[in-house]
Amino acid sequence: MVLEKIEKPNDIKKLEEAELPVLAEEIRDFLISKISKNGGHLASNLGVVELTMAMHLYFQLPEDKIIWDVGHQSYTHKLLTGRKEGFDCLRKYGGISGFPKPRESGCDSFGTGHSSTSISAGLGYAEAREITGGSYQVVSVIGDGALTGGMAYEALNNASRMKTNFIIVLNDNNMSISENVGGLSRHLGNLRTAYAYQGLKNGVTNSLNKIPIYGERMVEHIRKTKSSIKQLFIPGMLFENMGITYLGPVDGHEIHELLRVFREASKVKGAVVVHVITQKGKGYPPAERHPARFHGTEPFDIETGLPTHPRAKANYTDIFSTVMRKLGERDRQVVAITAAMSDGTGLKRFHNMFPERFFDVGIAEGHAVTFAAGLASAGLKPIVAVYSSFLQRAYDQILHDVCIQDLPVAFAIDRAGLVGSDGETHQGIFDISYLSAIPNMNIMAPKNKWELSDMIKFAVDFPHPIAIRYPRGEAYDGLKEARAKIVYGKSEVIREGSQIALVALGSMVKTALEVEGKLKEQGFAPTLVNARFAKPLDGELLDQLAKNHQLLVTMEENVASGGFGEHVLQYLHQEPKQELERGFQVLQIAVPDVYVEHGNVDILRKELGIDGDSVAGRILDVYKKAGRSQGAAAGQGLEGEAGA
Repeated sequence: MVLEKIEKPNDIKKLEEAELPVLAEEIRDFLISKISKNGGHLASNLGVVELTMAMHLYFQLPEDKIIWDVGHQSYTHKLLTGRKEGFDCLRKYGGISGFPKPRESGCDSFGTGHSSTSISAGLGYAEAREITGGSYQVVSVIGDGALTGGMAYEALNNASRMKTNFIIVLNDNNMSISENVGGLSRHLGNLRTAYAYQGLKNGVTNSLNKIPIYGERMVEHIRKTKSSIKQLFIPGMLFENMGITYLGPVDGHEIHELLRVFREASKVKGAVVVHVITQKGKGYPPAERHPARFHGTEPFDIETGLPTHPRAKANYTDIFSTVMRKLGERDRQVVAITAAMSDGTGLKRFHNMFPERFFDVGIAEGHAVTFAAGLASAGLKPIVAVYSSFLQRAYDQILHDVCIQDLPVAFAIDRAGLVGSDGETHQGIFDISYLSAIPNMNIMAPKNKWELSDMIKFAVDFPHPIAIRYPRGEAYDGLKEARAKIVYGKSEVIREGSQIALVALGSMVKTALEVEGKLKEQGFAPTLVNARFAKPLDGELLDQLAKNHQLLVTMEENVASGGFGEHVLQYLHQEPKQELERGFQVLQIAVPDVYVEHGNVDILRKELGIDGDSVAGRILDVYKKAGRSQGAAAGQGLEGEAGA
């Protein structure tokens, strides 16, 4: 196998020309085989095999810097830098990441995971090169979808000032400007990439500029005339008008063409966009036919492309999807907004049924939120569906445009809590912290699938900003009998007990049930509370629990800092309370203040100490350290140090 010859960076340069197409085929077979077992991002990686090979053939790694936007298309890059053996543990706990990680390899120039960042990071590298006198080349790879993010345009505007080489590879796999990919466009693109054309253009410009008085006028006249013609035919005028050279479009599956355009791009004194046309999912028919389904896929059968372990139960996204469809039928004021995630957030059915009330704004979370604020100002009921880790990209807009004006925008926050294999850039463990600091914001979290439905219906008619956070994965269907009406700011007491109060939020209610069972085995009879609201807190209930219990345990799938438990601690200690004098204690169960790596969620929960066994163990340790037995504790208090 040719792939076996790739053991370290730049080994691809040693291959014979005839081996390159064989390598491309072997890489695709390898990726399909591994991802079919472990899951991962398939379609995007199959589309950039030749593009990645060409970059590794032309550029020298790790000296030259390749920066991948988002980074979920970097699997071939990982293979070509000697990480083939790591693919057996791809995205598993302790294994290699599905995204670029500088600590994983020196060839990963910049850590990524969110969209529209590569041009900014690449520009930073390019400017640093000039300041330090370096000679390396910088290449930022960005997809056409990522160009819908405003940050990319901010970076392009800044890059237009560059006087030294900076290459931006535009990987166009959506054929979003397919009308420009024709015979004339290809001819003009080839003409403009030709060395003779570039040399002639630069030579004529330089010569005319030397003519006193009239030279600059002639250059300006030619520039305007040339530009007016190019506006009609050349697909890169957006970039040209910004002062960035445009080369292409180029077939992203023709290595020789790619090498040629990289040679020409390297000669440009300034920023240059290389427009590459690729096919998402290339080489695997199911992924070619359904690129969205194979963007991020679970394990699947290679022959059919179907999941090997189809879901038996609905997940939380399915529940949201169903409720949104029903709300859309009942209320014409309900509108839905998402940022390039209509499938991922479950809004596809809403889109199909109510296209005039569905808005996909592209990868532009900030715009999505302010757009929703405008809709709310006009009397509509906007619901912004977004992943937890993506919503933080719109923090300013949430604070400034929604909450200061106290507008009734509802946020459906999917993937809240630990998400698993996508790792630290995607873990939704910060949303309670960053949202709860904002005045006028309200935050809810459902314990099961029925409560999610009830909360969405509550939020749609709520007259203030409100967020509902719910986890990734199978929707919990336990505690069906506990379905008290949702009352603003009020918790739900599922079971009354004594000594210990388990106050759990959202997904952690299921864990609290496990903890309750383990504590009962030790002779305790804890109170079980479904918090429902992370903000506002149910102060009346907290006061009552503090009077009647010795240990209050807060449980959440969010970082401890700024989280639900910290707010409970602050509330209980904000003024002297008589019940606290007897040694009442609060134990905060939350994700430690760390960035959580990729891995199976159950493994991560155990490692972080928020699974049932760990929580029960910590509670029993509190009693052990206090020197109390279960019986003694019934009549005496605990020492007052709060758990962290």
